[in-house]
Amino acid sequence: MSNRIVNFSAGPGALPLDVLKSVQQNLIDYKGAGLSVMEMSHRSKEFTEIIEGAEASVRELYKLTDDYEVLFLQGGASLQFSMIPMNFIQKGKPVAVVNTGSWTKKAIAEFKKFGDVEIVASSEDEKFRLIPEFKSFKNGNNYSYTFITSNNTIAGTQWASFPTSDGAPLIADMSSDIFSRPIDASKFDLIFAGAQKNLGPSGVTLVILKKSLLETANEELATMLQYKIHAKNNSLYNTPPTFAIYVVNEVLNWIKKNGGLEGIKVLNEKKAALLYDAIDSSELFYCPVKRGSRSLMNVVFRVKGDNEELESRFIKEATQKGFSGLKGHRSVGGLRASIYNAQPYEGVESLTQFMNVFEKSVVVNA
Repeated sequence: MSNRIVNFSAGPGALPLDVLKSVQQNLIDYKGAGLSVMEMSHRSKEFTEIIEGAEASVRELYKLTDDYEVLFLQGGASLQFSMIPMNFIQKGKPVAVVNTGSWTKKAIAEFKKFGDVEIVASSEDEKFRLIPEFKSFKNGNNYSYTFITSNNTIAGTQWASFPTSDGAPLIADMSSDIFSRPIDASKFDLIFAGAQKNLGPSGVTLVILKKSLLETANEELATMLQYKIHAKNNSLYNTPPTFAIYVVNEVLNWIKKNGGLEGIKVLNEKKAALLYDAIDSSELFYCPVKRGSRSLMNVVFRVKGDNEELESRFIKEATQKGFSGLKGHRSVGGLRASIYNAQPYEGVESLTQFMNVFEKSVVVNA
C-alpha cells in the first residue's frame, strides 16, 4: 500500500483502509457465497443480511427509536432537495430555511419550485464564513418544514449545536458530517446524507425519516418519488445500489469497532485541532472562517493576501509529495483539506509538516 496517496478530497472522500481491504478480500467471492455482492440478487439471503445489518447499525449509532424509518435511496442529496418539497410542502405554508452556503442555496432553489421559502437567518452577507446566531425556528406551525445544512463543504462551516423547531418538522442535510459525532437524532424529523463524503462510496443516499412525518407525505407523486413506497418496501421497491450499501455497512461496522461516535468525535476533534493550530500559528496561511463555526470535516484556508500564485504552487508541490484534493472549491478558490472520519491522524500530521516546510521555502525565496 506504499503507493497510496493522502486523500483530502471533499467527495468522493477517503474510505477507511481496513474497509477497502475487507472489500477487496470479498470482492470476487463474498464470504464463500461464490459470487460478488455486485452480482447477487438484492433479494438474496446474503444481501438481506447486508442491508438489514446496515439499518441496524444506523439505528444503533444514532440511538433511533421505532418511530423512525431508515431508507437507502439513490439520486444523492440533490434528489432529496426535490423529493422533500414534493412530499412535504403544504399549501399556504412556506419552508423556513437557515441559509449557510452553496448547498443550502441549491436546496432553496428546488424548494421554490413547489412553494414559498422564508429565509429566517443567513450568513451570505458574511460570505458564509460563519453559522448565523440562530437557536430556534419560532412559530413552527406556520411552516411546512424547517431546513438546515449541518456542515458546509465549500465554506468550511459547521453547526456546533443544532436549533430547535417549534412545531414544524426539522430537516437536515448531513451529507458531509454524517456519523462524525454523537447527535440527538430525536430532534430531527428527517436527516439525509449522500454517502460519498463520510459514509461510503457514491451511489447511495441515507434517509432517516420519522414515521409521523411520513404519514403526511404526498401520495400523488410518481412512484419512485414517494417516501412511503420506499419505506413500505424496505428500500427494495426497485434494485438498490447493492455494492454501495455493502460498503456503507462495512464503514458503519468500522465506526463501531473504533469507539463508536464518541471515539470518532475524539479523533475528528484531534485532527481538526492539529490542522487549525498549524494554520493559525502560520505567518503564511490563514483560515477565513470565524472561530466557533469552523468545520471539523472541511478545513478551508488561504495564503495571506489571497495569493493565488502561491496557492497554485502549494497545490503543485503538495501533489508531488503525495497529497491530493487540496484545491479549494472552484466557486471560492483557495485551499481545502477534507478530513472526514476515514482520514487518519497521521495523514493530517504529515500535511501540517509539509505546510511548515513549504512556508519556510517561501520565506527563504522571498
